[in-house]
Amino acid sequence: MTLKHFIERPVLASVVSIVIVIAGIIGLLSLPVEQYPDIAPPTVMVRASYPGASAETIQKSVVVPLEEAINGVENMTYITSSAAAGSASISVYFKQGTDPDMAAVNVQNKVSTATGQLPSEVTQIGVTTMKRQTSMVKIFSLYSPDDSYDEGFLANYSKINIEPRIVRIPGVGEAFTLGADYSMRIWLKPDVMAQYKLMPSDITAVLAEQNIEASTGSLGENSQNAFQYTMKYSGRLTLPEEFENIVIRSQEDGTILRLKDVADIELGRESYSYVGKTNGHPGVSTMVFQTAGSNATEVVNQVNELLAEVEADLPKGIAIAHLHSVNDFLFASINEVLKTLFEAIILVVLVVYVFLQDIRSTLIPTVSILVSLIGTFAFLAVAGFSINLLTLFALVLAIGTVVDDAIIVVEAVQARFDAGYKSSYMATIDAMSGITSAIITSTLVFMAVFIPVAMMGGTSGVFYTQFGITMAVAVGISAINALTLSPALCALILKPYLDENGEMKDNFAARFRKTFNVAFGALVNKYKRGVMLFIKHKWLMWSTFALAIAALVLLMNTTKTGLVPDEDQGTIMVNVTTSPGTSLEETNKVLEEVADRIADIPQVENAMETAGFNMIASAAGSSYAMGIVKLKNWDERPNPEDEVHAVIGQIYARTADIKNATIFAVAPPMISGYGSTSGFSMHLQDRAGGELTDFYKVFQQFVGALNQRPEIERAYSSFNINFPQYMVRIDAAKAKRAGLSPSTILSTISGYYGGQYASYINRFSKMYYVVLQARAEDRLDLESLNHIYVRTDSGEMAPVGEFVEMEKVYSSDVLNRFNLYNSIAVQGTAADGYSSGDAINAIREVAAQVLPKGYGYEFDGITREEAQTTSNTLIIFGICLLFIYLILSALYESYLIPFAVILAVPCGLMGSFLFAKIMGLENNIYLQTGIIMLIGLLSKTAILITEYAADRRRAGMSLTQAAVSAAKARLRPVLMTVLTCVLGMLPLVVSTGAGANGNSTLGTGVVGGMIVGTLALLFLVPTLFIVFETLQEKLKPLELDPDPQWSLRAELEEVKNEKEEE
Repeated sequence: MTLKHFIERPVLASVVSIVIVIAGIIGLLSLPVEQYPDIAPPTVMVRASYPGASAETIQKSVVVPLEEAINGVENMTYITSSAAAGSASISVYFKQGTDPDMAAVNVQNKVSTATGQLPSEVTQIGVTTMKRQTSMVKIFSLYSPDDSYDEGFLANYSKINIEPRIVRIPGVGEAFTLGADYSMRIWLKPDVMAQYKLMPSDITAVLAEQNIEASTGSLGENSQNAFQYTMKYSGRLTLPEEFENIVIRSQEDGTILRLKDVADIELGRESYSYVGKTNGHPGVSTMVFQTAGSNATEVVNQVNELLAEVEADLPKGIAIAHLHSVNDFLFASINEVLKTLFEAIILVVLVVYVFLQDIRSTLIPTVSILVSLIGTFAFLAVAGFSINLLTLFALVLAIGTVVDDAIIVVEAVQARFDAGYKSSYMATIDAMSGITSAIITSTLVFMAVFIPVAMMGGTSGVFYTQFGITMAVAVGISAINALTLSPALCALILKPYLDENGEMKDNFAARFRKTFNVAFGALVNKYKRGVMLFIKHKWLMWSTFALAIAALVLLMNTTKTGLVPDEDQGTIMVNVTTSPGTSLEETNKVLEEVADRIADIPQVENAMETAGFNMIASAAGSSYAMGIVKLKNWDERPNPEDEVHAVIGQIYARTADIKNATIFAVAPPMISGYGSTSGFSMHLQDRAGGELTDFYKVFQQFVGALNQRPEIERAYSSFNINFPQYMVRIDAAKAKRAGLSPSTILSTISGYYGGQYASYINRFSKMYYVVLQARAEDRLDLESLNHIYVRTDSGEMAPVGEFVEMEKVYSSDVLNRFNLYNSIAVQGTAADGYSSGDAINAIREVAAQVLPKGYGYEFDGITREEAQTTSNTLIIFGICLLFIYLILSALYESYLIPFAVILAVPCGLMGSFLFAKIMGLENNIYLQTGIIMLIGLLSKTAILITEYAADRRRAGMSLTQAAVSAAKARLRPVLMTVLTCVLGMLPLVVSTGAGANGNSTLGTGVVGGMIVGTLALLFLVPTLFIVFETLQEKLKPLELDPDPQWSLRAELEEVKNEKEEE
């Protein structure tokens, strides 16, 4: 079945294309939408609570045994942990591509081996293992705009009515509400307890006796009775009044001591460590985290649907505020790309029209664009890809390339008409015989560029694979189209320009064509002179080439690097840290001041703040606070001063005079799954296991040195070892004399000061803790230790202060470890005009200068990815060029001629880097994907010139004639290719709004490379062809083609005539 077959059977040809389009539409409807392909490493989190314990206690007794057990679990890449007062969390990161379910099971198995070594208080509450990513896909607030509800009610409304439903949504790893559960609080009165000779452990024992569920069996089972009754016990108590009536003692004289005599009881909160506001009113925020491998967009859509449903049933006086959602940015940026797609298609069609001057001819490439783009979606669905920014960019870039093959066909058919063909059928068959091999070769070469790229591992590998394969498939489909539908349409609808008498028809198209051809003819003559100049002075070509290579090397080394460009996502995270030891009340006052100033910024739409939680370190503590600021939609803030970075600058400027707090504002991460903020993140490690104070000094020097660097806007850490603490020392000898064990004294202190989980209650169809603690006024200062009593062996009560010495010490309230070494987390942002790659290099240099022996550092999150991937750009380009070279060698049966094509490519790369440098852009994945496409496109264009030149040489022209004649013949299609590509990219270069940085990086790289590369190609390739063909003919004599095509014969005649004239 030859190609002629399709020309004769246009219906068959059209059916092929229609099938491709239908498959594409079905694929399009089933494809998931997301921002980036799923590249974040699966993460498993392990959490444990130890109420009342300090960070050091938790690190020693909880974190270390768990970490030792988990370390080395299959496919793990690194492990981090943080111990704060009362809680521990460990994050285990896995290699990309690891099954998150298996990872969670493996971690759970390792955790269960360590539970025997954990304190009983920890195992009683339980150690939880969950698979969830580290970034939030959605944050919303439940708040009371008229202040009719307090935070406690809102937190529990959310935890009872909203959170359980969110967690059931597939793909949600965790919903975390910054508020406390209800809890039955038993506020002990130490003085009354001492009168009755009671200690907290007695109360715990009474609760264990009387607040229980019991199975009591049934009456009349398997008997002759007519009825059978189930007996039931009232079970756990639920109301404060019931707890008040719990009997502690019953004396013989009939007096009863009840719980209400020694304590105040209320339904309060489990912890009082948060104060939250939203838009200035009481509010609690919930953060939703996804599981690895789930589609964030889908998760957020379902959460939004649920919230819309919940909103309808909210009590009067409660509202929901949306603070952050990955979808906002995603949809806004995808809309920008789609807009670009349409603009590009229109521009490309216009270019084609200008060059072909004929509506019918323009129709054929237009059909080709639609078939190729829509057909690609079918492949995306089969390959398991998604519609994301990369696959969409690939389609935008493909427009210029896809049109190419169809243009070559139409152009060739028109050339036959110009030569005097009357029948469009004959013209098409003849034209196809000349260009089929060139189309197939150039398509294969173009697709070959993307094959080595698709085999790369790591994050950038996934990016390149999705981009490259999408691109390759679109071009592959366009080649199929060019060999089936395009020729069939040419034979059907193209008409010669001459009427039956061989006269030009007189209409607008003909007049436009005439004018255009005259102008174009003049251009071709000028071009010919330029080519001859390079051919006569070969040194000109070699020096141009050398200059391009030198410029390329220089630019590659000086262009700043990055992984993905930072975009304006419309959300800002603000972290506020007050001086160590500040109470929650004071921190909240500072936070309110910060919040008031942020609320005045005109670009802000919603804002929430919570005192008592540090988002960046994910730790609770009274001297931390955080806020999330949602900016207005992109359309409402079009100017540069409305950009996220400008607003962050405003936040810093407006809060500069707040002296008693450090403020750090940062955008959320570009790729979800890599930490909670953008910018760089790293951990300093103390690998020698030295003292915390020494480590802190090294850390201060390091951060100080980092902040001096011009590349770094600010480096920040909330770590501080100046938190005032008291070291409790027990005089064991004294305790023993009184018949007391140190553990009794410690459990009494813990009961009054720490807050012990003593029992459970059931209410609102949930289970809550019963917590014992002394009243707030009974635990204010050191003096209070003399007013709490412990029972000695003889039954007498002795004040705890007698056996305890308190020493004031300073330490940190959050302790981190990274890969089992003590570490301090450092976050930061690169300064304006510098990229994340520059920041990474600055960190490396500072570490080499400042860190003494025994201290090290490691990157984590996205910074770790970037630090590992920057090195392979050159390798990728090298492999791409090698592949092209090998395919061309096979094609031309020569190891020399392909150099004519390959050597033109570096000029294009130089153009890309040159334009990126001028525009101040960074060399990131976007630029690199654009460049890979350029390598393919430039080679493809160069092949068309060398292929034509080789044909003419074989037909018997001299080397120079063959080169010049081929260059002239290919000028029009080459210029069309370049203009379609460049104009198709222009909307990207000048884009604004969401995703503008990525768009312009990609667009600029391609436009720059195409313009410079094509200029080089048009002038250097003919000369290079002559040089390498001469060498080739020395090795293997030329075999002339005995029967060249008629169009070549005509050209041979022309060349002979020119010679005779000269």
